[in-house]
Amino acid sequence: MNSLKVSVITVVFNNAAMIEHCINSVRAQTYADIEHIIVDGGSTDGTVEIINKYQNSQTKVVSEPDKGLYDAMNKGIMRSTGDIVGILNSDDFYPNDLVIEKVVRIMSEKQVESCYGDAVYVQRDNVNRIMRYWKSGKFSRNKFKIGWMPQHGTFYVKKGIYTRYGLFNDDFPIAADYELILRFLYKHKITAVYLPEILLKIRAGGLSKPGIVNTSKMFFENYKASKINGIKYPMLVCFLKRLLKILQFITKP
Repeated sequence: MNSLKVSVITVVFNNAAMIEHCINSVRAQTYADIEHIIVDGGSTDGTVEIINKYQNSQTKVVSEPDKGLYDAMNKGIMRSTGDIVGILNSDDFYPNDLVIEKVVRIMSEKQVESCYGDAVYVQRDNVNRIMRYWKSGKFSRNKFKIGWMPQHGTFYVKKGIYTRYGLFNDDFPIAADYELILRFLYKHKITAVYLPEILLKIRAGGLSKPGIVNTSKMFFENYKASKINGIKYPMLVCFLKRLLKILQFITKP
């Protein structure tokens, strides 16, 4: 298990209030071989000063303008040297210090190319209050046909998969994570295992926050992602995807 190196990619822009919590969440992990790559978009609010405090051989910092969230993620992935790559947004953090250790263990034991788990959305000012529970459930490729997908922040993938099948597609400014997961798991049928634990706490808000315009853009991008990756009846899939999201506000861990 200890032979696998994990690269955690964090993208940040003007988030001095949250970034230190995110960094310390990675630093607290019990797994020894973690590379944390922080890609800053040219922050001006003190974020750069905070992340530079932690820069060392394990924590690498890139600070320069980018073309958006997924372009920055791609920069981080391309710079990564790990065997496994995971994404941790600057608002988010691990619920405990065993997350990476458990991910590596199950991927090694099951000999799979990817792993995912559950996540909870919490209030920004009270991270103990759960607002939404994303329970992913066991993997089945056919679940994509009814709108299912694992939560992207819990999705860990072998670096070679990115090399083989590509990075985030910036033609999808909001839903590039959905398109990438469809491309990897549905279109190219990479192997995956479900780790039935909460692997991530997500502060509510962010790029895909609710709103008529944002919801319309998300729906269109989800439709386009489903269509180009070979899912039949993509319009139906998009409706079912919205329904599953609503149910996440009702179920509790």
